[in-house]
Amino acid sequence: MRSMNFLGKKPATAHPAGPDAASGNTTRRRGNAAEDQALACLQVAGLKLLERNYRTPGRGGGEIDLVMRDRDGTLVFVEVRSRTNKAFGGAGASIGAVKQRRIVFAARHYLLRMAVPPPCRFDVVLVDTSVQWLKAAFDAQ
Repeated sequence: MRSMNFLGKKPATAHPAGPDAASGNTTRRRGNAAEDQALACLQVAGLKLLERNYRTPGRGGGEIDLVMRDRDGTLVFVEVRSRTNKAFGGAGASIGAVKQRRIVFAARHYLLRMAVPPPCRFDVVLVDTSVQWLKAAFDAQ
């Protein structure tokens, strides 16, 4: 007989975090490693980290992987994308219009706390077999 909890339902089973969970190579870990690589690349280029993984409050908001300041004072909102498989176009192909809108939404929320917002841009760092930095990859529409 199967075990049941007091409500007569089967107990929940733990699901691995991804196909590589047994090896410890989860999607989250790969994403963090890609962000670390992107951050190192940008810092070598002279950008300064202001915030990592900035999220808007509540559901349905947006998230920015890295918020940085360039040498000229420009505030740079950075999206880091990594793909291990190029079957669907690689990392760059994964930043569609919906994703861009969510990033812009989060950037606008971030800017609300500033009396005078500085010049801004949206960069993308692609981490595949190498690191590729796309300055001003898209605009706020």
